[in-house]
Amino acid sequence: MKHLILILSVIFLSSCSSSPEINISNLNGYWEIEEVIQSDGTSHIYKINETIDFITLNDSLSGYRQKMKTDADNNYTPVTTKEALKVITENDSLKIKYHTPFSEWKETIIELNKDRLKVVNQHQNVYIYKRYIPLNL
Repeated sequence: MKHLILILSVIFLSSCSSSPEINISNLNGYWEIEEVIQSDGTSHIYKINETIDFITLNDSLSGYRQKMKTDADNNYTPVTTKEALKVITENDSLKIKYHTPFSEWKETIIELNKDRLKVVNQHQNVYIYKRYIPLNL
């Protein structure tokens, strides 16, 4: 039953969005920031990241994001508290709505597939993530 609800939710959200190829389940997992493009057009490319983002969603499209640190043995250690999130449809766009005890904000999903996540925030800053691939030493 939970799988049916998830499938129906993804179909509903996909049909409401202007990007029907977005599969929300791709949001689950570990993501590494690749680039930030500021609203003024300046860009910062991240070659090395000390932390990665872990995102998990449940059947109701709610979940959390948490910054994690990895070591040479691919052990993950949380470095921040969890940020509650919910995927919503708003103005024909898929958005991630975040909530912490101190703040609330939204990011619009521009692109999401199994290897890439691209979102834009309310300040028009674009964040580009790539799927984190654990080190194989």
